[in-house]
Amino acid sequence: MKTNIRQEDRRSFLKTSGLGIAALAFPFQLVPDYLKDVPMGVVVHSYGARWHSKVESSSYRGFQDALDLMAHCHQIGAGGIQVGVNGWQSDFAKKVRDQREQMGMYLEGSIGLPKSSSEVAAFEMEVKAAKEAGATILRTVCLSGRRYENFHSAEEFQAFKTQALQSIHLAIPIVEKHKIKLAVENHKDWKAAELAAIIRDIDSEWLGVTLDFGNNVSLLEDPMEVIRTLAPLAFSTHIKDMGVKKYSDGFLLSEVPLGQGIVDVKEGVKLCRKYNPAITFSLEMITRDPLKIPCMTEGYWATFEEMKGEDFEKTMAMVEKNEFKTDLPSTSNLDSEGKLAFEEANVLECLKVSRKII
Repeated sequence: MKTNIRQEDRRSFLKTSGLGIAALAFPFQLVPDYLKDVPMGVVVHSYGARWHSKVESSSYRGFQDALDLMAHCHQIGAGGIQVGVNGWQSDFAKKVRDQREQMGMYLEGSIGLPKSSSEVAAFEMEVKAAKEAGATILRTVCLSGRRYENFHSAEEFQAFKTQALQSIHLAIPIVEKHKIKLAVENHKDWKAAELAAIIRDIDSEWLGVTLDFGNNVSLLEDPMEVIRTLAPLAFSTHIKDMGVKKYSDGFLLSEVPLGQGIVDVKEGVKLCRKYNPAITFSLEMITRDPLKIPCMTEGYWATFEEMKGEDFEKTMAMVEKNEFKTDLPSTSNLDSEGKLAFEEANVLECLKVSRKII
């Protein structure tokens, strides 16, 4: 006898059964053929020096758009790209789609959230362009800066949270309409449990997470605990490894080539695949000066009412135990050509290592 199950009944069943969060995060889909055994892709931020670069270089020509980025990443053996879709017109989206299909690569978009109802129409145009190009996932962020730098009181952070939730709620009907996944990154704004609670409370099968493997070290969270918390909700990833080193006000934090830092990337990949067999792995190896995490200053703690002293002690003990053996990567002492060369070397090294773990 054929049984008809309404959508709301199906979701209720999933929540109370062993399928749980994993099925909600990746609802009854098989892995597409083009995603089977796909190599690691590259996030546009891995090429901060070359993206829209005005530097004249015969060896490291700048990438002016997604087509340039995709062509280069295909040449070096990457499986796809994650790139911003703002300003794409339909004709450009079709060019991206044609090149993507020819090269057999995956495409993930990066998109800004609408801040008010007046921005929803523009947001929808970008969603439609991304879908036209072949993207099935759109990564987004709620904060462009860093929590401990942007906000100086619990009230300021609460105002940000209110605005962020409003933006997500404005976006949800659009991505549901066009059947494209929206993935919110843990972007040095949300602690892992905070972001997980937001995603679960909103409860849309089209809303999930872009799981960044390293960002939350800056919020005194262990990378593997973050991955365990967010992997069940992850639609996409930012793969990275992190190096740490003490400094007077706390510790320094840098992206480093895979396998050289504190993140168990192989185990993180395994956990993500457990919950979402078709998840893509995209490298975000940002070549820059180390970030200062001033966790020994009073201002750092202004928005972390729930954080305990043991979080600080545990993190600083981890830093001391795992201090990077040499100076952390830096670019301020390099000329333009040197920065471009260093950036490319880091990306190539990460792709090389990824072939053993992805």
